[in-house]
Amino acid sequence: MKEDIFHIKSISELHQLLGFPKPSHPLISILDVSQLEIGPQWVGKKMVTDLYSIALKDASCGLDYGRNTYDFNEGVLIFTAPNQVTSTQKEQQLNEIHGWMLFIHPDLIRNTELGKGIDDFGFFSYDVHEALHLSDAEQKTLNECVRLIQTEIDERIDNHSQRVIVSTLELLLNYSLRYYERQFNTRTAQNIDIVSQFEALLKDYYKKGKFEAQGPPSIDYFSEAIHLSSHYLSDLLKKETGLSTKDHINHFIIEKAKLLLLNNSETISGIAYQLGFNYPHYFSRMFKSRTGLSPNEYRNKASLN
Repeated sequence: MKEDIFHIKSISELHQLLGFPKPSHPLISILDVSQLEIGPQWVGKKMVTDLYSIALKDASCGLDYGRNTYDFNEGVLIFTAPNQVTSTQKEQQLNEIHGWMLFIHPDLIRNTELGKGIDDFGFFSYDVHEALHLSDAEQKTLNECVRLIQTEIDERIDNHSQRVIVSTLELLLNYSLRYYERQFNTRTAQNIDIVSQFEALLKDYYKKGKFEAQGPPSIDYFSEAIHLSSHYLSDLLKKETGLSTKDHINHFIIEKAKLLLLNNSETISGIAYQLGFNYPHYFSRMFKSRTGLSPNEYRNKASLN
């Protein structure tokens, strides 16, 4: 197969590839990690699925996710979304590692409220460096959610099954969201340092004339420099400052624009180009949407004060 990338399109294909029995439910499955054996033929192979996955393991398993490698420690939860690339860098014997892996096909939730809001759970796009570290009590709560889903899959496939499974899955995700909030709160000092790094990078980008030469910095520019995923960085900034990454960049642009507008020798077009806008009317539109005044109105008002 090209570049040894295995594309898994269904729960059944996943079970077959990993050597598990035929699934009880076509759209959701919970795998016992202790029964997962990874031979040398799988080490380094890349896998892409059409599935959402949530995994909790109790020992190092050498998972590659995106461009990074991460060794699970006890109580670490990892989320992946469809079309994300994973691979394993270590062999694994039966009963060597314990835990569970929950796989969900998007069709299970497509016509539900959870399906409409699944993108709101930003941790599906987080990098492994932002894995969720769980306390014993938190693990117990999530394990109970998984147990309820497994019981429903095994014993009660009827007209109510999908609703019960999806509602329990949503409960698990809401608990996870709560635990991520707790993780943000307990790492306040580290988070403030990251905010400082972000602000220093933004100021340096401006001082070096990169706004005019390259346009406003992208979110990826900061996430790569700080070594965090763009989603996680944006959530962290939102938690600490009330502004997302994009909001921070736009706020910076507006504040610089106000200072430049006080210099009457600079044209509106010149200011727009200096701040990375190829078309001055885009700058004027953004400025007015955020201040209620056009650049000229702001300049004239300021000159009267």
